[in-house]
Amino acid sequence: MTAKPPVRKQDQQSTEIKKAVRLRYASAATSTSSGCCGRSTGCGPAKARPDLVEISHYSPEELAGLPEDAVEHALGCGNPLAFSGVKEGEVVLDIGSGAGIDALLASKIVGPKGRVIGLDFTPEMIAKAQENVARAGVSNVEFRFGDADNMPLEDSSVDWVISNCVINLAPDKRRVFSEVFRVLKPGGSVSISDIVTAGLSEEVKSQIGLWTSCIAGAIEEEAYLGIMREAGLVDVSVAARQRYDQASVLELLEEMVQSQADRRLAKGLLGQGKEAVSKIWSAKIVGRKPA
Repeated sequence: MTAKPPVRKQDQQSTEIKKAVRLRYASAATSTSSGCCGRSTGCGPAKARPDLVEISHYSPEELAGLPEDAVEHALGCGNPLAFSGVKEGEVVLDIGSGAGIDALLASKIVGPKGRVIGLDFTPEMIAKAQENVARAGVSNVEFRFGDADNMPLEDSSVDWVISNCVINLAPDKRRVFSEVFRVLKPGGSVSISDIVTAGLSEEVKSQIGLWTSCIAGAIEEEAYLGIMREAGLVDVSVAARQRYDQASVLELLEEMVQSQADRRLAKGLLGQGKEAVSKIWSAKIVGRKPA
């Protein structure tokens, strides 16, 4: 009988991280509590969410035209469509589509001749997104269950890849961007809002409990851009940055961190005051696949 190869520590950690993230966002799908960015940065009830306009840069008109549930469960750190050039008739892939807010907004831009594909690896989020699409009455959006590092899409099949505060949660970002490059059509583009960091301690980065808060898995901005370039993307740059105040970072960590040990680490990070806040921000990142 052939012995099974030993499980590598890196693979085991990746499995544990994905399990923790899936459980956290399954819980978020069935509640009105905050998600990736805390209530003050994107996760409160729709009628009490000026943050989505002020910080995440959704326009009031965009939000007014969406199902309330899609807005209520928006868990991102920006509006990736606000700095993209998505056009009518194009195909858009939304990585980590959640409850569907960005997929629904994209559906209006691409119109009936275009198509939007939402990708998520949390069944509860896909179910919620499908409900919101039905409420919105749109027919050009579909949701697929799958992992960002192994996408169930054909090669060169989409014009745009968008993502909102999700890739920071992926254990293997190189594989994610390799997949992004694969599914993009030649000349296709990327528009991403994501959390990046600078100089966080290895102790913080090693805590799986802090991955689900979008902190531990976030990497330095230059490393992020470098991984995109390694995958083959060109014209990679930061279009804008969203800095958070200390209260926002405090709320993010307090609401997302679950265990007492991780809470102690979070409080230690916050104990650094303004220095800690300066190490965490949202970057609006663009790039494209060569034609």
